[in-house]
Parts: sequence; C-alpha cells; structure tokens
Amino acid sequence: MFAAIILSLTVGVTACSPGGSGNDKASTEKAAAAVNPNEPGWKSSKEPITFDWYMNFSWFGAKWGEDLTSQYITDKTGVSVNFIVPPGNENEKLNTLIASGDLPDFITIDVSNDAVQKMIEGKLVLPLNELADQYDPYFYKTADPAKLAWMKKEDGNVYGFPNASSSSEDFKKYGENFTSAQTFLVRKDMYEAIGSPDMRTPEGFLGALQAAKEKFPEVNGQPLIPLGLQEFTDIGNNALGDHLMNFLALPREQDGEIYDRTRDPEYIKWLKTFAEANRQGLLSKDIFIDKRPQMEEKIAQGRYFAMMYQRTDMSAQNASLYQQDPNSVYIAVDGPSNTNMDQPTLSGPGIGGWTLTMISKNVKDKARAVQFLTYLISEEGQKDTSLGQKGITYDTIDGKDQLLPEVIDLMNKDGGAAGKKYGVSYQYWMLMDTNMRMQWDAPSVEPGKQLEDWTKGKTVDFSLYEGINPTGTSEEGIVSNKINQEWGRVLPKLLFTKSDAEFDDMFNKYLQFRESAGYNKIIAYQNAKLQKNKEKLVTLQ
Repeated sequence: MFAAIILSLTVGVTACSPGGSGNDKASTEKAAAAVNPNEPGWKSSKEPITFDWYMNFSWFGAKWGEDLTSQYITDKTGVSVNFIVPPGNENEKLNTLIASGDLPDFITIDVSNDAVQKMIEGKLVLPLNELADQYDPYFYKTADPAKLAWMKKEDGNVYGFPNASSSSEDFKKYGENFTSAQTFLVRKDMYEAIGSPDMRTPEGFLGALQAAKEKFPEVNGQPLIPLGLQEFTDIGNNALGDHLMNFLALPREQDGEIYDRTRDPEYIKWLKTFAEANRQGLLSKDIFIDKRPQMEEKIAQGRYFAMMYQRTDMSAQNASLYQQDPNSVYIAVDGPSNTNMDQPTLSGPGIGGWTLTMISKNVKDKARAVQFLTYLISEEGQKDTSLGQKGITYDTIDGKDQLLPEVIDLMNKDGGAAGKKYGVSYQYWMLMDTNMRMQWDAPSVEPGKQLEDWTKGKTVDFSLYEGINPTGTSEEGIVSNKINQEWGRVLPKLLFTKSDAEFDDMFNKYLQFRESAGYNKIIAYQNAKLQKNKEKLVTLQ
C-alpha cells in the first residue's frame, strides 16, 4: 500500500544516537530464562542497550534521545535507538545491505517493497512468532490475532509487524472516522483569486493551471510551479499511479478478477491531459527531478499552485504557511474525476498496513529486541509514544489523558520544533496503531482539519488487494520488477510527447513490452492471490 502516512513531526536529518552493544548471547539467555508469560518481557531487564534501526525512508529525521519522549522510553526500558537512514536512493542502500547479509537490528520498510520477500527468502530476518515463543510469549497478548493471521507466510511464520493497520472489523468500528492521505490540493488564495474553478474535467484542470500561471507568474520572486506531483522514482510516480486511479474511482477487479487499471480509457485520458499540460508549459522541470526535501522546501514557500500529493507529507509546511497567512495554505478540493464524476475511492488503512518492521538475524540481543517490539505495539507503548510522560508532556485533563496545552500549541505552530522538543504524537510511527491512538489524538485544527475532513466518506478498505503483487526472486517477481522498471522509464517520456499520436505509439509499445515480458504470469499470480485473500478475509471475520 502506497497510501503512505508520512507525518509532520518526523523532520530533520539522518539520525545518530550514542552507541551501545548490549550483552549478546548471555543477556539473551538470561532474559529468556527470566521471562514470565503473563508479564511484559521488557520488564525483566532494563540494562542499557542500543539497537541499530534501519529506516528505508531517506526523509526520516527523528533523533532518538533528543526529545523528552524518547528519553522517557529509554529510562523506562533501558533501550536506546540509533536510527540509520539512507542519504539518497533507499533501494540502492537496502540492496547493498541485503547483498552483504549484514542487516541492522531492526528494519522498517514499506510493506509492498520487493525487498521484504528478498530478506525472507534469504533468511536475513527472524520469525517474530519464534522469537516470541522463546523470549516473550506476552507478544501474543498484545498483537492483534487478525493482523498476525494476515501477515503469516506459507511456512507458517510471521516475519514483520505492520503499522497503521486496520482489519475489516476495524473498518466497521472506526470507519466513519477513517481518513486517507490521498488528496488533490490547491493554494487557497490563488484558487479563489481565479474564481475557484471546477478542476474535475481535463478542460477545467488545464484552464485552472493556465489561469494560475498567468495571474501569479512568480511567488516571492521565484517562478510559480503550476502543478506538483509526488517524486519520480525508478518505477514511476505514485501521484500518476494509484493516487490518480483512485481519484478516477477505477475498479480494482471486474467479474471476480483483477482489473487492468493501466489500460482503462479514463486513466489514459488523464495521462494525456498531463502530457498536454507539459506541452502548454504547465509542468515545471523541477517536478521531474525534485526529491522530497526539495519539494518540502517549495511547499513551505507556497510555490505550487496545485498538487496531487499526500496531505500527511506536507502538514508541517502547511502549518507554517497557516501561521504566516491563513489564506496562503493548501486546501483539498475535488480534483481529476472520471466522466461520470463519481466520488473518489481513496486508499484507507488496510490490514497489511503501511510499513513493516522486522528483526534481523544479526540482532545483537534477540530477547531484548522482541520484548521492545512487544512493548511498542502494546497499549502501554502506544500511549507512551503518543503522549510521552505524565506531568511532563501530558496529564489527565477533564477526566481524559491528553497532551498539555503548550505541547499542542507548539505542534500546531511548528510541528518540526515540537517533534524535536517533545517527540509525542507520531514522531515515532514505526509501529503505530492508528486506531488505538484515536483516544489520545489531539483534536484536529486548521489547516489540517479541512484536508482530513475532505477525505472522510471517500475512504475505502482495499485490504482485499494487499499483497497480491509478486515480489522477490520468484519468476513472477522478476517479471514484475522488469515491468515496473520499464514503466519508470516510460512514464516521464509519455509526459514529454509532442502529440496524442506520439503518446499512443509510446504507450502501446509499453503494453507490448509488458506482454512480451510475461504480464500474463503477473495476472495469473494476482488472481490466485486475490482468491486466497478472499478466503483469508472470510476466516478473519
């Protein structure tokens, strides 16, 4: 799932924490012998230990030990964390680590990343169930059985635990409050100045971009960027993938089988619209080369007019704009739509979650590692990472445990500063249970509230379609990777075509490449997985 929840408090640069190696085998055996199945295992030892935690997200910037919350957790558990963050291309760094066979203690990675299966196949990560059986059976008292059942592989093992995961039962219980990160954004003052146009049709979309560029050629002396997208990667651009497809409400399956959304006429029509925007000079060259740090800087400067973007990836910058001028913020509006003007079907929190956290076979202390993971996914750990320490960052106010007013105030004014000082809320999101945390979340305020509210009622449970794409070194996984890489090469070229005829020719050649590469094997694999998912979800009801 690419419906990433990239949160405002995780800002800064690559993290480093003080060292510490633990006590290796002796400590592990001691912890295993001392563990009580009816008590949290982490309470059996509070000797200082530092785990190396690899975050496969180059933008992650939290520094353990810098803020009050991580200091409190270290005092409580004895555990410190040294975050390792790739400075550039995440997949290159991770592939190097995999090739070396020497992974850090913990790994957090997008659940759909091909490297997950590679690490499992290479026996580079340990089954959480086996670690729990031996060192911390309390894990089973904290972990949601439905999530464990969903994450179980064919060998019967669970190799990672998801964050931001919601089962079908969770959707029934909390669904009306669920939001999506997928939004179409416009800068409020500019949008209103050109008459708040309808941007749901290709004509309205292009007209609005042109009007904004003509009326606001510059922003504080720098050229306006009419349209922002997510970053281009070696496999494409998600803003022009699932994000756009969900705005067009394209089906996921048809007649019980996976639907090829890439060939949908509505999708092709809108890709051509983006290509036409480029021909009209409405796509800045910046959007083809900028990575998230550069995009965040330009969002903070208010240089984009419109954006097909994750609202959670720009909340800190939007809050900063709001403090400067409430009219200069980005708001969510109806964006690209299908011909019928159907409501978008936006990605909500699925059972597979957003990221997966795994424990390396090289972990310096197996017992302390699984016990710390158990603590983090428990209600106590979720409360600690959400609220911090009572009397310091939160208190019981009006009968409810909630963040102190001064903490909330700084969060609303400057999420980055709040993260560095307090570390509460979603600073440490690696194993966040977004449903459990609702009871402690501070009420949404502007400018974020408008964006959240816009997605309510449009958010859909896509759990059924999670994990259906082949990965790893299987025949289908290799074919899938080859096709994805080709799409990453072709997509920007499609946007630079000089006519619809040239677009059609290039797009058809891509489809031909896809077929010759073995796309039929991908479809067969996906349909088989879809049927298994349907059977699995029935058993989890």
